Amino acid sequence: MADKDARSRIGRWLDRLRGRAAEPRKPYVRRHDGLVSLQFVRRQTQSRMVDGDADRLLIDYTRTMFATLLWQPAPAVLGLVGLGGGSQAKFAYRHLPDTRIVAVENNPHVVALRGEFGIPDDDERLAVVVDDGFRFLEARPDSFDILLVDGYDAQGIPAELSKQAFYDACRDALTGTGVMACNLYVRDPETHVAKLRRAFGEDRVLVFDEPKMSNRVAFAWRGPLPALDAQALTERVPLTIRSLLPEVFHRMAVRIVRQRTLIGR
Repeated sequence: MADKDARSRIGRWLDRLRGRAAEPRKPYVRRHDGLVSLQFVRRQTQSRMVDGDADRLLIDYTRTMFATLLWQPAPAVLGLVGLGGGSQAKFAYRHLPDTRIVAVENNPHVVALRGEFGIPDDDERLAVVVDDGFRFLEARPDSFDILLVDGYDAQGIPAELSKQAFYDACRDALTGTGVMACNLYVRDPETHVAKLRRAFGEDRVLVFDEPKMSNRVAFAWRGPLPALDAQALTERVPLTIRSLLPEVFHRMAVRIVRQRTLIGR
């Protein structure tokens, strides 16, 4: 089995070198200890939920990314790059009833498992699109108030979502006051942060370490920062969401106010 997996990885690597799109790898669902996990390989979890509580944001970085609501507390359209088990899509669908949610996922095998993770069917508020994330965003300028980027395959962040052109497309896909959050679980996060800064500007990127994880979450935005103190900034977020993510908003609001002060100097 190990030899077969190694040959498969080498084959996908050669396909990328030759510029040939490899067949998306099929994930599987693992149920254990009251959890439901989406995995490509045994020791690597792509997404996880509590069995019987599908809408809960279980993993810390997925919670942190909703600090985007400090910039945009009432988004008309929220976009997601990378569906996985749909944790963020389900949370937004339940707790942001006036928001339209559009998720793009390049692996149809991931989308085929949406029922296993309690992701609602498409309707007037939710659409899941099978497409390349870069191509999808490039075709939709000025479309999203919030953009959550968490696109990974079995090897990590795909090359197509690591290029400067992708981060430029993220910027252009946001509305004039839009904001994005990007999950960076990579060995070289500063490479991605530098591309975000080139796309948005040095003063419009904030990076947060996850204390209990190896992830970093990078925020980047268009337009000015909100001219509010930390408490007022936090209180703009709907109370139901604040009560569900109590550790997120005050910590982030303090950093936003500090960043605004630095910009003003």
